Amino acid sequence: MDRRCFEQRIFSGFAGYAELLQGPDWPDIAALNAQLAVQGKQFVVQDEALLGDGLHYEQRIAQGRIATRAQNWHDLFNALVWARYPAIKCALNAQQCLHIAAMGTAQRNRAQAALTQFDESGVIVRVRDPALLSAWDRHDWMTLFDPRSWQQGDIAVCAVIGHALLEQALLPGRLLVGKCIVVLGEGAAACVARVAAAIGERWVLAEPSELRPLPLAGIPGWHAPQDAAFYQLRDYFRPLREGRTYPSVLSPGS
Repeated sequence: MDRRCFEQRIFSGFAGYAELLQGPDWPDIAALNAQLAVQGKQFVVQDEALLGDGLHYEQRIAQGRIATRAQNWHDLFNALVWARYPAIKCALNAQQCLHIAAMGTAQRNRAQAALTQFDESGVIVRVRDPALLSAWDRHDWMTLFDPRSWQQGDIAVCAVIGHALLEQALLPGRLLVGKCIVVLGEGAAACVARVAAAIGERWVLAEPSELRPLPLAGIPGWHAPQDAAFYQLRDYFRPLREGRTYPSVLSPGS
């Protein structure tokens, strides 16, 4: 694998973990626990003995054990997100466990699907200019991805939560789509904290359709080339589906 892939902007929030991602040896469980301290949680090897306990993956996490497969990019990125955004991950796990307690492990409801989709492909976006939300509502991609808006900070990616997104970014040329929760606000840390609280309060993620799709390669500087022809790729920059609407965004005090 070409290690230059980690120069992509999607990995910028994980620059502090370069040794784990690009070191000469694959990080084992001991290395993860030593370098990614997550309060109240421990990474454990996912093996037959662990799986034989009869518990759901989320139930083990609630007990403090995050099952992790050896030499597996998906699980390594999951561990990094746990270390980087523990409040988000704990909120997602708590909600999953509540649904499991109510429904058992044989069934899944719409809220569980939304929680999982955000866990795998989620992105938190901060917006300062409400006009950009209107453009996003219409799938007016040229307006949403106007470089001036991103350069001036009117819109920004606060956090990449989806560990599946990070794994897919390892594949050359992959055009990724984030599933977003949007906060109308300022600081990235405050926006992330607001999303964690909203998940815990069940203000968000009752339905997968709440999540706004964001073609990440359209963000200025996230892909090359980004000429007019690129933004005309309708299979990627999809028009708004008839009847599709998005919920109100979060605000710091909402």
